[in-house]
Amino acid sequence: MSATLGVAAISLLQGAPALAQGSGGADSGIVGAPVPWGIDLQRAGGPVKESIHDFNQLVLWIIVAITVFVGALLAYVVWRFRAEANPVPSRTSHHTLLEVAWTVLPVLILLVIAVPSFRLIYYQDRTQEADLTINVTGRQWYWHYAYPDQGNFAFDSYPVQEADLKPGQLRNLDVDEPLVVPVGKNIRILTNGQDVIHSFFVPSLGVQKYTIPGRTMETWMRADHTGTYYGQCNQICGTNHWFMPIVVKAVPQAEFDAWVAGARQRFAAEGGERPAQPVATAGKAPAAQAAAADDGAVLAELRR
Repeated sequence: MSATLGVAAISLLQGAPALAQGSGGADSGIVGAPVPWGIDLQRAGGPVKESIHDFNQLVLWIIVAITVFVGALLAYVVWRFRAEANPVPSRTSHHTLLEVAWTVLPVLILLVIAVPSFRLIYYQDRTQEADLTINVTGRQWYWHYAYPDQGNFAFDSYPVQEADLKPGQLRNLDVDEPLVVPVGKNIRILTNGQDVIHSFFVPSLGVQKYTIPGRTMETWMRADHTGTYYGQCNQICGTNHWFMPIVVKAVPQAEFDAWVAGARQRFAAEGGERPAQPVATAGKAPAAQAAAADDGAVLAELRR
């Protein structure tokens, strides 16, 4: 009981400033990464992680209340029914009221936890108003990102070797090409795996989704603050699964637009997947134009 109360107190003291900082206000940029001796959740960088923080606090208080109640009840029983005060023990084997109470009360507690839990699961599932779509492919052992809404350019993201680290870069967490997103925008993430099951996991943004070969899965995230958010594959996908870091860099919209303009040219010049060229339909027959429109509608519906 004392250990639980101690952890709860430290979590509340550390979590309160983080939530207060994440509630609003301008900041020059945050870093979502693990810290030495950290025991609390990482600072929330977006609404999904803030909802996870809220749910974590709810469950924490429930656990503290249960621990205090059970500890007090146990102390009372040890004192009240000790041998000196109760030399002839009772042989009562059934008590209807108590049996109903200790069955109904846990059910009610689980309901209190289940309702916000299901609400959070559905909230994390997908967004209906995505500003940008990014395809994430897990490969052994690196990440492949594609931007279909920005010309369909794509690139690979590899971890930075320890010998190549520059000042300020984090060991086993930094990459050569981060995933760049605009701040304050809802980002639809479509995941799939090329070889085995990986996991796209960025704690400070509250996003985690498996990348499964032959299956496309959807989730979303939003960074409400400029900064850098670190993650890793947390699925045991092979001998180097621990060496699949993720770096999400949230920048203002103007900076993102400039990065996209440069990335389309750079990754095409480096031999990556070339941007998809728009198909001209002005000279097509009406039937061909209608077929193209139908294909576009089907793709849009599949994406939605």
